[in-house]
Amino acid sequence: SLYRLYEKEWEGGDCGLLLRLVIYRPCLICLGHFKNVLNDTTSLPGFENLTVGYNKYLRPYFGGEPVQIAMSLDVASISSISESDMDYTATVYLRQRWTDPRLVFHGNKSFTLDARLVELLWVPDTYIVESKKSFLHDVTVGNRLIRLFSNGTILYALRITTTVACNMDLSKYPMDTQTCRLQLESWGYDENDVIFTWLRGNDSVHGIEKLRLSQYTVERYYTLVSKSQQETGSYPRLILQFELRRNVLYFILETYVPSTLLVMLSWVSFWITLDSVPARTCIGVTTVLSMTTLMIGSRSSLSKTNCFIKAIDVYLGICFSFIFGALVEYAVAHYSSSQKCAAKGPANELTKEMEEVNITNILHSSITSYKRKISFTSVEISSDNVNCSDLTMKTHEKIKCVLRNKMHRIIGYFTIQNPSNVDHYSKLLFPLFFMVVNVFYWAYYLYF
Repeated sequence: SLYRLYEKEWEGGDCGLLLRLVIYRPCLICLGHFKNVLNDTTSLPGFENLTVGYNKYLRPYFGGEPVQIAMSLDVASISSISESDMDYTATVYLRQRWTDPRLVFHGNKSFTLDARLVELLWVPDTYIVESKKSFLHDVTVGNRLIRLFSNGTILYALRITTTVACNMDLSKYPMDTQTCRLQLESWGYDENDVIFTWLRGNDSVHGIEKLRLSQYTVERYYTLVSKSQQETGSYPRLILQFELRRNVLYFILETYVPSTLLVMLSWVSFWITLDSVPARTCIGVTTVLSMTTLMIGSRSSLSKTNCFIKAIDVYLGICFSFIFGALVEYAVAHYSSSQKCAAKGPANELTKEMEEVNITNILHSSITSYKRKISFTSVEISSDNVNCSDLTMKTHEKIKCVLRNKMHRIIGYFTIQNPSNVDHYSKLLFPLFFMVVNVFYWAYYLYF
């Protein structure tokens, strides 16, 4: 067995294996207790007088008061913050301190032990809440530290990289502020066994205020002490909560400025005459297609969050509406101009018909009055000698003419009399409405 192999090598005088297990050589007091390392009540090599009877499976003060565990954090980096996965990845140095009366020794010194000796000590079962994946760095050895103080205090430090879930509200993206948490909790020991506290309150967290992130700025952070109530009991929990404000300048240069320039480009068509159909159509279609491409590119970067109506989507929708409106404005103006030209023919015919009606009435009344008032002895003028049938309109033609006249009047109420005025008013109204909408947009998303 492994035990017998080690015992044989020791009796044979081969001390090489034993010396590799000794961390602090001046503390080596009794080499005869080497066999106890493999027993249930293991003892630290070099500290046998302290750890005789030490059981790593029992917490300090077992059966009595809870163990006070003070924690501190150094945030080394936050490498990525993903809006699509709603998580962040951070590398932290977690330091835990607690007192074990079984490890008290005389003096006022402290000893740093090999991290592999952590297997021989009782340590808290701390875990990171809402962690998706985590790992302990092990290059070139496991990045852990054990330091023992004379009053029995143990400092246990770890270097951990973890990916933690962070629920985000993207309704104001990219002018949003996100609140994320890093929560530490005891896995198996409830509050009757362990108590978690921050070592120095907010001063227990270092490094987070110096972080330089690509899209975010750390606004503020604070620490909380809480409890997690579960079916198996109430467990202590420590919370580091920090607020991240997104840097909007990148999105202004990347999305807002190009979309605004496309809207202004669509207004150029108002200064082009209505007869230049290819020029105005080309500007309208090009700006619509460019705006569509910009909207697709903006949404593709956050493909998994398309269920949110974000602030940037609202702005792009506003810009697309103004660009499409400029294209529709030209269609209305050009159609009105065409209708006006087409209406000139029927209007001329109607004028001629009305002139014929007026001439017939005048001739008929003149002949009648002439017959009544003037009589010649030598010549008798009778109305029968004059054929007025050719000068009068038939009844159904008169009705048709009247109805056509009224229809033209009704259509005239909904017809733009001067199509060139459409462009004239659009030059003023489109920029004015766009400025008003922008004022409301930025005021709402920046201050509400």
